[in-house]
Amino acid sequence: MSTTKKIAGAALAAALGVTTLSACGGGDAKDKSAGATDAPKSKTVTLVSHDSFNVTDTVLKEFEQQSGYTVKVLKSGDAGAALNQEILTKGSPRGDVFFGVDNTLLSRALDNGVFTPYQAKGLDTVKPEFVLDKQHRVTPVDSGDICVNYDKAYFAEKKIAPPQTLDDLVKPEYKNLLVTENAATSSPGLGFLLASVGKYGEEGWKDYWSKLKANGVEVVDGWEQAYNERFSGSAGGKKAKGDRPLVVSYASSPPVEVLYGEPQPAEAPTGVATGTCFRQVEFAGLLKGAKNEEGGKALIDFLVSKKFQEDMPLQMFVNPVVKDAKLPELFTKHGVVVDKPENVAPEAIAKNREQWVKTWSSLVVK
Repeated sequence: MSTTKKIAGAALAAALGVTTLSACGGGDAKDKSAGATDAPKSKTVTLVSHDSFNVTDTVLKEFEQQSGYTVKVLKSGDAGAALNQEILTKGSPRGDVFFGVDNTLLSRALDNGVFTPYQAKGLDTVKPEFVLDKQHRVTPVDSGDICVNYDKAYFAEKKIAPPQTLDDLVKPEYKNLLVTENAATSSPGLGFLLASVGKYGEEGWKDYWSKLKANGVEVVDGWEQAYNERFSGSAGGKKAKGDRPLVVSYASSPPVEVLYGEPQPAEAPTGVATGTCFRQVEFAGLLKGAKNEEGGKALIDFLVSKKFQEDMPLQMFVNPVVKDAKLPELFTKHGVVVDKPENVAPEAIAKNREQWVKTWSSLVVK
């Protein structure tokens, strides 16, 4: 899971070396003749996405074999940039389905009319709290929590309890320990700002950030720099000699540290402050003007199928949204459950996002 998506300033999988999916299959079917009146239906369906989309080859091939469609994936940078492209080409989209718009960008997409309503087969299996658009212009696909992560070894060595809440982060014992991403340039940075808005309200969040700044919060451009360079708890941060034991990342980061640890540790070296989180929900939508509308509908159905939903956690390090999808053992053993993440209504984000970011920048960066 922006003003650049989570998995926009920060695709966890990509940053830690997971191979992303390259475009599959051939081009669209051609007309039989220049004046053909019944051109053959295209058997290629194109998914436009941010760079973090990934799926196991065998799972994708099974969908292609069952549906008769070949899936082409067009990766377009982070989610914010990818969505902007679709807004600019509205009505003549680059593909059939767009995946990766999240709740921080949802109203922008809906207000610009880039999607055609479609109620996916299987939508009744999606948890109702994730269905944010009652007109079904978009379909929920995954969720993830932006949270402060901590370096377990640092806090054990210093004999200090790691922070658990947003309130904790402004306490003297955590001075000069936190690094976060710029809310103007990074999805997790924006998500962390929104967590403070959700927690403290329109007036209180500004006072909170003034306190965080006074307590030595460090701001960097994006997740890669924050997590893999400045954070002392990650594999990359250790190599880079990072000295910040607190970082804004994801609740799924500890399982990733286990999966790619060399050697693989028995326990995650990092933890999650579950009282600091903002929940992202990612959606897919049928693009208005899609050349292969039927193929696009079939692809959206696939994205909420149990097969894809259970494959997704270890491919994109996000959580499924369907009720009966099981999480892999890596998630259940080393991940955390965030029971009460902060949320801000998409309409409020759309109305206030630019001003919130501008005010945040004047308070924290300048």
